[in-house]
Amino acid sequence: MLWMIMCTDKPSQLETRNRLLAEHRQYLDDNDRHIFFTGPQEADDGSANIGSLFIVNVPTRQDAEAFVHNETFYRAGVFDTVVIRRIRKGRFFPERAA
Repeated sequence: MLWMIMCTDKPSQLETRNRLLAEHRQYLDDNDRHIFFTGPQEADDGSANIGSLFIVNVPTRQDAEAFVHNETFYRAGVFDTVVIRRIRKGRFFPERAA
């Protein structure tokens, strides 16, 4: 089951995000068996990361919630909003990513 977890940062969280980046990446490495896709959300001009997107393959919503609730940025209070939605894979063209 695929779940989209879209997280938007609180204002002025870039310093905290940067300080915790290594720990965040370790969390993703430790949980890569569940990850379909992850990536930071960026400001329109690409100048700063402003959130995170996770697509995880876990059986239940509770598992998706547990994934994000244990994530480094979430635990540090970086996120203003977190939206979790069940999704299914439609069209997928990874070769088009720049």
